[in-house]
Amino acid sequence: MRFVVKLSPEIIIKSAPVRRRLIRQLRRNLRTLIAPVVPGTTITGDWDRLELSGAGPAPAAADRIADLLARTPGISSFARVALYPLGDFDDMAEHAWRCYGASLAGRRFVVRVKRTGRHAFTSPQVEREVGGRLLARAEGASVSLDNPEITVRLEIVADQLYVVESRQPGIGGFPLGEQPPVLALMSGGFDSTVASYMLLRRGLRTHFCFFNLGGRAHALGVKEVAHFLWEKYSASHSVKFISVPFEGVVAEILTRVDDSQMGVVLKRMMLRAATAVARAWGVDALVTGESIAQVSSQTLPNLAVIDAVTDMLVLRPLIAMDKQDIIGIARAIGTEPFAASMPEYCGVISVKPTTHARRERVERAEAAFDFAILERAIAARTEEDIESVMDGAVGQIAVETFQAPQPGVTILDVRHPDQCADRPLRAGSVPVEAVPFYRLQQFFAQVSPEKPYLLYCDKGVMSRLHAELLVERGFTRVAVYRP
Repeated sequence: MRFVVKLSPEIIIKSAPVRRRLIRQLRRNLRTLIAPVVPGTTITGDWDRLELSGAGPAPAAADRIADLLARTPGISSFARVALYPLGDFDDMAEHAWRCYGASLAGRRFVVRVKRTGRHAFTSPQVEREVGGRLLARAEGASVSLDNPEITVRLEIVADQLYVVESRQPGIGGFPLGEQPPVLALMSGGFDSTVASYMLLRRGLRTHFCFFNLGGRAHALGVKEVAHFLWEKYSASHSVKFISVPFEGVVAEILTRVDDSQMGVVLKRMMLRAATAVARAWGVDALVTGESIAQVSSQTLPNLAVIDAVTDMLVLRPLIAMDKQDIIGIARAIGTEPFAASMPEYCGVISVKPTTHARRERVERAEAAFDFAILERAIAARTEEDIESVMDGAVGQIAVETFQAPQPGVTILDVRHPDQCADRPLRAGSVPVEAVPFYRLQQFFAQVSPEKPYLLYCDKGVMSRLHAELLVERGFTRVAVYRP
């Protein structure tokens, strides 16, 4: 099992000292991520590429490493390769045949060679010689330089030959850990999740700050998507999930502030609270998901008035993006299902919102606000490690747990579809349905409360959490499956 990792182009163009530092950070991140998954994997190389090798059970170990590489910031692309001594043209062709021979019959193909070092031959010469030998062995095959169905990829480095078995893109960006951290204001919708991802991809360790406007289901949903983002794209570094109870702040705004100013005032209160949280953690920048003119509170005048309450840098990576582009990114990174099922509470307090806020008018509206309520909300915030953010959400309602399925029960696999595809759940003759946790509400709206179900997830936390919510709604025959 061996991989060649190509660095993000933005790393390669850096000065030599910065480039070395970024590569060292990427190596550290990969070791942290891979060690628990495939122990014994070695990571070597520097400057323009890294190599990973290990003796884990193939292909399972290789698939797990490929999955990690595909979502680790700082990687442009990576290839699964087989390594051989260079040898002569016959040797090269034999090694290429071992990898590609079974797929060449009756197909158009081309050989592409990249070469590093001094050799007695050129890259085009290797392409011709190896291609000719493969053509002679592959029945019905033909060579097509312009429109091949299969590209046989070889890399020659000094006296070694790499046969590229497969190649995948990475997400680019920079390795996590080389930039100062930021604090993302997280509502769980499309915008805040994509904004957080874009900062993670640029190598910024991103803490999450959630303003709880009321509703346990919303809080749980935001924790789920924040944990998903961290686990998938930034698990090499621990971050915090901070929850600020904002129900009292919203109630005060509804009571004291003119309807048209409510949305802007709420955003200013959030920015004030986020600034206090960020300073407490030594963070110098905030991240929000605004896109210019997407909604009424996101006009230029409104954003200027909102930002006036903080001297902290506010990063808005989505500022010039269309909503459909944002949704497209959410779909690609796996957060679309979370966002689509996330309740939106901010809109309930906006009645005929202003699109051209004036600072003096907003400040007059805030003069009636009791800022002691905001201070109490900040002081009452909870701060949790993202690794265990779901643990404290369970245990509020009694739910049974079974190690073996009971007669007549159906098991619902509530994991994310990616996890179900990677590690399918099998329970013998017991029926198993894949119903991701974000679709449970729709699923149970169509079934009888009398039918027994067992919810399953890898760690038993997500399944128990949603079982509690369902039992609370009257589905008392829902339990947890922990084989």
